[in-house]
Amino acid sequence: MQSSIITIRALSRLMRNKFSTFLEPSALQRANPHFISVVCGFPKDLRSKYRIGKFGDDAWFSSTNKVADVIGVADGVGGWRNYGIDAGEFSNFLMRTCERLVQSSNFNPQHPVELLAGSYYELLEHKKPILGSSTACVLILNRETSTVYTANIGDSGFLVVRGGEIIYKSDEQQHYFNTPFQLSLPPPGNQNRVLSDSPQSADRNSFPVEDGDVILVATDGVFDNVPKKLLLETLKEVEGEKDAVKLQMTANSIALMARSLSFDSDFMSPFAINARKNNINTIGGKPDDITVVLATVAL
Repeated sequence: MQSSIITIRALSRLMRNKFSTFLEPSALQRANPHFISVVCGFPKDLRSKYRIGKFGDDAWFSSTNKVADVIGVADGVGGWRNYGIDAGEFSNFLMRTCERLVQSSNFNPQHPVELLAGSYYELLEHKKPILGSSTACVLILNRETSTVYTANIGDSGFLVVRGGEIIYKSDEQQHYFNTPFQLSLPPPGNQNRVLSDSPQSADRNSFPVEDGDVILVATDGVFDNVPKKLLLETLKEVEGEKDAVKLQMTANSIALMARSLSFDSDFMSPFAINARKNNINTIGGKPDDITVVLATVAL
């Protein structure tokens, strides 16, 4: 127990340094309805160099325009390191391009798949090949209709909490256990040896939102390590919260929980439970990069 306390204290010191991000609402975001959003996360290897918009191989973005607020996460597939490829470059390009495309004249606030596709096709056409693959999850709040539109590829995802219950959530997309759907650009000659899904294969959803709804968008470093019951208990405490500082504290708490549990070798994590369902006898958390984007809806 003492070692766990030391770990959390150490992580708290790191958190104060550089791993949490308060997104100051712009004038556009303050127009109703809008997201009040914050970000927190950790790279799996805390020695890795910090860059704004990414935690290890994870990347995220938040953007707004006259009609919509948009948030998203992407998780670069770490296995590419075995081939000498930076696993985080692919996911980071996807999110940075999505962020820019939200400001373009042909942005459609009802079609997050189009946003992901536009970003992915720019990556494919890049002069310098950006090799690798990534999952992705994007949510668009159309402020004119108070409706959220979602697109999810793979095992990143989202939860929406209202009235103390999870009312909407993404569905995981897996080819088989621990092998999620993913956007890819393999090295030349390897196209038939690497999984590559199209943006149009994304799981899509849309739903109306209400004042005070809580939305968690996260990579699998969160969902593989923190049980949904514990996430719900934490998220329902900030229903209706408009104070971004308090939201940041909750996002920090979720990221800390995920980080601590990921290295707990005795914990029966959601990942371990799913592994056993697939006849893999294991226990413990799953060390991984962790990204938490937490938002509430203000009308």
